[in-house]
Amino acid sequence: MIHDAFESFAEGLPAMGALMGLDLGTKTVGVAVSDGMRGVATPLETVKRQKFTLDAARLQELIAARSVVGVVLGLPRNMDGSEGPRCQSTRAFARNFAQLTDLPIGFWDERLSTVAAERALLEADTSRKRRAEVIDHVAASYILQGALDRLRHIGRSL
Repeated sequence: MIHDAFESFAEGLPAMGALMGLDLGTKTVGVAVSDGMRGVATPLETVKRQKFTLDAARLQELIAARSVVGVVLGLPRNMDGSEGPRCQSTRAFARNFAQLTDLPIGFWDERLSTVAAERALLEADTSRKRRAEVIDHVAASYILQGALDRLRHIGRSL
């Protein structure tokens, strides 16, 4: 089920279990996962996009292997908060993926996540070649970590 409001997504999650964060690009999908306690997001891999069915099959393999209980999709809003073609593409991906899984799917505003990931990799003195290889799943971990931090805050306010 797709949840537009993040609070609704939070309510649809079981109390424990890993979450998966996705940074959807036109050529790749960055994938990150959390621990079962939902404290830390860890970059996992970058999936080279092919056809939706092949991409979805790989994501479902990772979901099964990591016992994932929910999926957070980075929503690439424009800097003014509006939604452009990339948001429409992400929402279409979510609709198609929701037909293949019963897991709750939520959106997280991903503005500047790739910039933050790039900055962190530069600070770690990562080579240009290595940055290109890992930037997408590092960005996915920034998206997922933001969502995890929000979930902790929502949990305290209940």
